[in-house]
Amino acid sequence: MSSAEPRIVWINGALVPEDQARISPFDHGWLVGDAVFETLVIVRGMPFAARRHLERLAYSAEHLGVAVPDADVLQEAMVAVAAANQLEEGRLRVTVSSGTGPLGSNRGDSPPTATVAATPQAPWPDTTSVATVEWTINEHSPLAGLKTVSYGANVRALAAAKAAGAGEAIFANTRGLLCEGTGSNVFLAYQGQLITPSLASGCLAGITRQLVIDLTGAVEQDVPLSALAAADEAFLTSTTRDVQPVHAVDGQRLPAAPGPVTQAAAQAFAHLKATQIDP
Repeated sequence: MSSAEPRIVWINGALVPEDQARISPFDHGWLVGDAVFETLVIVRGMPFAARRHLERLAYSAEHLGVAVPDADVLQEAMVAVAAANQLEEGRLRVTVSSGTGPLGSNRGDSPPTATVAATPQAPWPDTTSVATVEWTINEHSPLAGLKTVSYGANVRALAAAKAAGAGEAIFANTRGLLCEGTGSNVFLAYQGQLITPSLASGCLAGITRQLVIDLTGAVEQDVPLSALAAADEAFLTSTTRDVQPVHAVDGQRLPAAPGPVTQAAAQAFAHLKATQIDP
């Protein structure tokens, strides 16, 4: 897909050029963030780990109270969008809102709005630095663990981290426990043990997070936010990052990036991605 060619998107069952896609200004996703989404990567022309992503989309939608199209419909839409944009590698975004509604929190009775879009994906740096932020994830929120479009806090936190010279912001939860990044899960290695915060911390159940746990035997364990800077190694996981080593926390360099634990996790995940399209 060249920059001169119009991007093709899928909206409510139809493939259309981006400039012909129309969403109402009364759509509740736009008005109040009443929508769920998934980000996937395109690998060899196909959405990677599509089954897991669509299951998580359905989970988020069920708990938010939003209806979503059948998984088969969305699977076909993702493949069609990747092909229409001639993307063998790239990034997919599936978004489903509750549809049009009043100018407030009450929902209307319209059908949902569903879209699928795709773009190329620039590679992430080989390593990154992170900054802890003062704001917290509320593990008791009705949105805890759901992948909704209500990302205002993440946008604000990431901007603060970048202003501090870091590539990602890291949140604690309301109890001061290590939780997650703005678009990533966090792993740390201490004395040879690989640890990631439990879902009870309020973090998102990341798809890459779970695959890395399965591959490495990482332990889900709640630890204080301060444990991150004291780790021997740390890395971030996400759909587009895969396994990304962390070389510094709040300006303090970690002993190794990547260290042997991180390298083993990255190699195992790379092998999985190269050999299975829907693990």
